[in-house]
Amino acid sequence: MLGKLSEKQIDDLLKRQVTGRVGCQMDGTVYIVPVNYVYDGSNIFGHSSMGKKIEMMSKNPDVCFQVDQIETIFRWQSVIAWGRFEEITDIDEKQRVMQALIHRIMPLSNNPTNHPAHGITENDSDVGTKIELIIYKITLSKKTGRYEDDRVFKAGQD
Repeated sequence: MLGKLSEKQIDDLLKRQVTGRVGCQMDGTVYIVPVNYVYDGSNIFGHSSMGKKIEMMSKNPDVCFQVDQIETIFRWQSVIAWGRFEEITDIDEKQRVMQALIHRIMPLSNNPTNHPAHGITENDSDVGTKIELIIYKITLSKKTGRYEDDRVFKAGQD
């Protein structure tokens, strides 16, 4: 059975997942890239080094965000959300977001002590000197969600 996710189901999926995809557009080029994130109920928070994604979102801050959970080809949930990119420059807010990202990502890491590309390292001097992290948020303005669940369809045929 195909269906629409409720607002609560959409928020639950966004909170449950750790990796989503950001879609951005600049000068006629569309770019979609996976990102690790934290969701607070209104905003997607992420981090990145300078590159194509940050360049594009800075030039055109209207972005799309997509996340899904796929159990099988006939049992999945997917959310698409639209919002605006904004680089976080306040040092206190940057630290809060990085702590939230670290707490979210590290339980899923095989080696949780040395990931300078994610701002996580045993040696504080590795962060900011080799890789300058950009901390950002996407303030969501619209969310939609869909699902398919073959268990619902099978149950209806009994």
